[in-house]
Amino acid sequence: MRIEQIFRLDFAYLETFSTRTEKNWGSLFLNENQPSYYDANHAHISEPCENPQDVMEEVIAFYQSKNIIPRFYLYNLEAIGDLISTLKNNHFGYEELTTPVQLWDNKILNKKLNENVQFEIVTESNYSEALDIECSIQEFGGREVREKAFEEEFNNQNFIHYLLRYDGVACATACLFISGNQARLETVATLEEYRGRGLIGDLIHYIQKEAAKKDLENLWVFPINEEIEKVYLKYGFHTVEKLMTGHAFLGGKSIGEIRG
Repeated sequence: MRIEQIFRLDFAYLETFSTRTEKNWGSLFLNENQPSYYDANHAHISEPCENPQDVMEEVIAFYQSKNIIPRFYLYNLEAIGDLISTLKNNHFGYEELTTPVQLWDNKILNKKLNENVQFEIVTESNYSEALDIECSIQEFGGREVREKAFEEEFNNQNFIHYLLRYDGVACATACLFISGNQARLETVATLEEYRGRGLIGDLIHYIQKEAAKKDLENLWVFPINEEIEKVYLKYGFHTVEKLMTGHAFLGGKSIGEIRG
């Protein structure tokens, strides 16, 4: 049941910036306005395919007709080995990534407020400051990807973006994505010159208090690696799953290369 919750929330998140087309073998996600945004343009497959070759050819034809590099996000890897082999044999690059899934315990730490820190919800007045922070994070895809994605999120009522100032300087951001009674923490970022001061912890703590006011059932976070996973462990997030995911791509950079 927990895995089903995770995937439902993930699909709800993806559908805020990408059109999902359901197929008998999985899903196609597409956003032609953001061709370089991997999450917005990929085939999502988690169940065995009856004819992997046909599925591969359908996905290739679909994305190449849009001048977008064909990509697959793959789950339940042991069950779809035939598809993975087919992709590798047809010149797809392939990488496997471990994705921790963490769930907040709903306990707010008794944390002393840093008097140099102020929090704001992102509005039109501080939009450009928040955008500049997120565009500086290469793991988010840089300005080419993040600028358009940020605009779409800002105009979507399911997202609430937060800005942290240190001595008046905008230096960290994060957002809360809410779907029904579930939420996930997204795009947590700090300017490089302000890292190491505990500001991310201050921002997480503030957002947890805001989430508690909304009476949400669960607050999730999907860290991009085990190092960041350890950061969230300090703030009441417990690892409930470790998903092994596959990324197959017919060009461009791997996710590992983007994350550095």
